[in-house]
Amino acid sequence: MLDVINLECVRGERQLFAALGLRILPGTCLHVAGENGAGKTSLLRILVGLLEPTAGVVRWRGEDIRRLREEFWRELVYVGHTNGIKDDLTALENVRFAWALRGAHGAARLHEDDAGAALQALGLGGRASTPVRFLSQGQRRRVALARLLLAPAPPLWVLDEPFVALDARGVAVLSARIAQHIGAGGIVALTTHQEVPLPGPVQRLELAPVRAEAA
Repeated sequence: MLDVINLECVRGERQLFAALGLRILPGTCLHVAGENGAGKTSLLRILVGLLEPTAGVVRWRGEDIRRLREEFWRELVYVGHTNGIKDDLTALENVRFAWALRGAHGAARLHEDDAGAALQALGLGGRASTPVRFLSQGQRRRVALARLLLAPAPPLWVLDEPFVALDARGVAVLSARIAQHIGAGGIVALTTHQEVPLPGPVQRLELAPVRAEAA
């Protein structure tokens, strides 16, 4: 399980949230919602250990993620706004590279057909050998998301606006894959401003911008 305890985040001179606590159990989708500037992306970055909270702690399986470090990172997939892919590699090479970074979860040899099948499922079968720098934003997004279709999947997925720039087919494939992961006992924490059906049970967290008190 993933536990958030008394979390506070201050960026610059602005407090985004404080005293935030929640528990995400296996087989649950956490939908982080809120206005722009409410701290959704900052919260996701804290959950994966890329941003240090001002106060509080995030625990994975009862342990502080700051102590677990690489052990924790091997058990998650994070897809942020920047996709985390390399422009000079082809779509297929990017999928294989992401697999290699999994450590324990990627210890088994990835067959090239499996990587290609992941791209094919997202409508990129004809672009597997194309360097990512020549792909559109939607295609680049699908390359980043292809890692979610590989097995075995790490138990924790943290996805920042995963449906952005996807066409109807991409949305359907990703929604089905998230549902499959949740059904297998995985955890998904995501943000989305799009009206996309999310698999249950869904735990919704609404963040609201902290308003400065009037002088």
